[in-house]
Amino acid sequence: MLDNLTERLSRVVKQLRGQARLTEDNIQEAMREVRMALLEADVALPVVRDFVARVREKALGEEVVGSLTPGQALVGVVHRELTALMGGAAEPLNFATQPPAIFLLAGLQGAGKTTTAAKLARSLREQKKKVLLVSADVYRPAAIEQLRTLAAQVGADFFASTSEQQPVDIALAAADWARRHFHDVLIVDTAGRLAIDEAMMAEIRALHAAVKPIETLFVVDAMQGQDAVNTARAFGEALPLTGVILTKLDGDSRGGAALSVRHVTGAPIKLVGVAEKVTGLEPFHPERMASRILGMGDVLSLIEEAHRTVDVEKAQKLAKKVKTGKGFDLEDYKEQVAQMRKMGGLAAMLDKLPAELARAAQGQQVDERRIGRIEGIINSMTREERAKPELLKASRKRRIAAGAGVTVQEVNQLLNQFEQAQKMMKMVAKGGMQKMMRGMRGMLPGGR
Repeated sequence: MLDNLTERLSRVVKQLRGQARLTEDNIQEAMREVRMALLEADVALPVVRDFVARVREKALGEEVVGSLTPGQALVGVVHRELTALMGGAAEPLNFATQPPAIFLLAGLQGAGKTTTAAKLARSLREQKKKVLLVSADVYRPAAIEQLRTLAAQVGADFFASTSEQQPVDIALAAADWARRHFHDVLIVDTAGRLAIDEAMMAEIRALHAAVKPIETLFVVDAMQGQDAVNTARAFGEALPLTGVILTKLDGDSRGGAALSVRHVTGAPIKLVGVAEKVTGLEPFHPERMASRILGMGDVLSLIEEAHRTVDVEKAQKLAKKVKTGKGFDLEDYKEQVAQMRKMGGLAAMLDKLPAELARAAQGQQVDERRIGRIEGIINSMTREERAKPELLKASRKRRIAAGAGVTVQEVNQLLNQFEQAQKMMKMVAKGGMQKMMRGMRGMLPGGR
């Protein structure tokens, strides 16, 4: 996510931090780098101009020039201005209305509205809310069925509609049903078009007027770059947008839409789609995103994700084993791989680490595809073999390889990685953190 921008800006940040004294010349040079980095990331030109002007003005002020650590003070200014550009503070979804709270999703075709509707329903259900999903997209043949399938997948209720009905009639009937069946939230998925046209805007305005949503959320594909900004402007003029959901942010190494869309629409980015899975929707925190863009990482979000997904009881048992340095077996190793997958895989975790740590870990060339195969190999073992890997001689390895559909060589590679992990657990138990960091290469599944 935002890889190119992060790489460029984190380099600038490193240079600035090392400056004992700031002058107009080195500030000018730093701002030129920042400007180029933002333009390459597809940030809208007016946004870049405003941002650079604000940073330069504050950089030449007393706060930075008079600081004991001017380089760090300037980094602080860049961080604060990036945060302000993306909206300042995080803005949660609004539920302050008589139930059901109606959320209307709008956007172009292909932006990911239907998938986002399901992701949002799943997220709200985790907050103990009763959610009803309805599709008012009567033009795309499979849209209604797609939402029905996704609703079942995330455990949300679904209000049936047909392509013969009018979108406004569908939405009003769903709202009535939601009221009578005590739903907390109704999410209305609307039709997209291949381009902005007046008929589309008239329909979405009519839907908005009919159901009076408390949240009108513009769903936009972050990979569209400048097109995303133009689309956002058109929707912002047609509807009183209350928020933006940026999808496919993980697939865009430029990510300029994240920095431009708030400035253009005036509506806060409330959520971001970061993976195709139904779990891949996160609240948007401008300050944390600014930290990630500047290469400082977002460890807080990583911790929150761990709290949501990690089995506390299992984690405590493992911690006890690590503390004593005994009993860490292949079953524990498999559990660690499973927890990593629950958190979105290694790539998702690396994305939230500070840039230098992430680069170091990426250097291990971890093959995400092999992580899933580890579970298959361990599942092909008996309980006794998982507890006592020393039992695994040639004939047993051949049986396990056949059961998992892999080669004996892959079974041997897994056992070597497990041995490295065991050694590291012992190092941690003895307080050898530096040794553990050096040995980390062997522990990563697929590391070379």
